[in-house]
Amino acid sequence: MHTKVAIIGSGPAGHTAAVYAARANLEPVLYEGFMAGGVAAGGQLTTTTDVENYPGFPESVMGSDLMDKMRQQSERFGTNIVTETITRVDLQSRPFKLWREGSDGDADTPDTADTVIMATGATAKRLFIAGEDKYWQAGISACAVCDGAAPIFRNKPLAVIGGGDSAAEEATFLTKYASHVYVLVRRDQLRASSIMANRLVSNPKVTVMWNTEATQANGDGKLLSSLTIKNNKSGEVSDLPVSGLFYAIGHTPNTDTVKGQLNLDETGYIQTQPDTSLTNIEGVFAAGDVQDKRYRQAITAAGSGCMAALDAEKYLTEHDI
Repeated sequence: MHTKVAIIGSGPAGHTAAVYAARANLEPVLYEGFMAGGVAAGGQLTTTTDVENYPGFPESVMGSDLMDKMRQQSERFGTNIVTETITRVDLQSRPFKLWREGSDGDADTPDTADTVIMATGATAKRLFIAGEDKYWQAGISACAVCDGAAPIFRNKPLAVIGGGDSAAEEATFLTKYASHVYVLVRRDQLRASSIMANRLVSNPKVTVMWNTEATQANGDGKLLSSLTIKNNKSGEVSDLPVSGLFYAIGHTPNTDTVKGQLNLDETGYIQTQPDTSLTNIEGVFAAGDVQDKRYRQAITAAGSGCMAALDAEKYLTEHDI
């Protein structure tokens, strides 16, 4: 199968790119993946509950419902959605080659594309402590900005795990809603910058718990109510009553398929030219969390998906394809 525009990924970036490309009569193909990275088609939003900060939904919307609507909109304008995962790409020759999961390298005929939009996202790192799966999105989250204002967290004690700038920022953000925020740090110091660390430890609504690790999430089977924590210096084990746990230990960009082909930064994110979606290879574009390690929001991903589609359209026009 050949297409002018191949979109790899099915989150807000991918589907926004698909809508724009389809409305430009480019007949895009979107590979939404099948549990790629352990996440269902639709990306990280499918693992969240109420989304309250996406414009157009004053009463909030379930993350999975929002992604269903985006998928329907992509299909409405003629996007060909393929429910398979792309596991290998060749961006060194033209047209670009894409292999679906299960294909046997050069032995199978790859799909081809004149342009490729990488919108594979990034996966939040988790610790997988005991009870985590039971209370994931029922008290445990990897995005304070996305979920921190939810009713189940308001005026309740919350915990953040992490010691870097992201943890400091998320903990400070949560103080707007929480009765108190506990920051669990494995070591005896923060990795955060001095200004962020000072801001955190001086906040009266924050308690930093040094040399502390969470070992188990506890609750009533429906919602989180406490964490079992351990001091890794003294070995003391105790119970910390909290209604929310937020991981702030980083994300892993889903860039395995393009390593060695696209320029990546030191943490693995695709590098794009300033104010564009352009990568180091002409005709290949990147959008969403796979190239954004700063904001990582649905709305910014959607915006960059629009940019990628417009950049792809411009490339095709300029090259008379």
